[in-house]
Amino acid sequence: MKTELILIGKTQDRHLDAGISDYTERIGHYMPFGITVIPELKNTRNLSEEQQKEKEGELILKHLAPSDTVVLLDEHGTEFRSVDFAVWIQKKQNSCKRLVFVVGGPYGFSPSVYARANEKISLSKMTFSHQLIRLIFTEQIYRACTIIKGEPYHHE
Repeated sequence: MKTELILIGKTQDRHLDAGISDYTERIGHYMPFGITVIPELKNTRNLSEEQQKEKEGELILKHLAPSDTVVLLDEHGTEFRSVDFAVWIQKKQNSCKRLVFVVGGPYGFSPSVYARANEKISLSKMTFSHQLIRLIFTEQIYRACTIIKGEPYHHE
């Protein structure tokens, strides 16, 4: 199974970017994994939040194939403990061709992206910046990989 993370806009902080790159490389030892960065919209000053979400949504949908299993990182999604997330990933490995996670822009997702999604997951009841979520989530995917393989990275 190929796993993809789609992001809106580049990671701004070089320290976060270095951490994301490190975990992306580590994940690659366990499964095919890639990150697709959709460039931030330009000249959004005259766009409403809804218009911005619609434009970002169109760009997100262009990167999705009909056979993809699409999971949105969304505050209203299912929350997992790390071990349960690893079990969830392992089940997806047996049933999906390509698993695509999507981190939206600052205003969230358009209705069309919600309609296309198969599931939503939440990393916490707390709110994190879209920049920080990228690092946290790549670490959690790496952690799930090590749990699946029975490696000592995760401690109960």
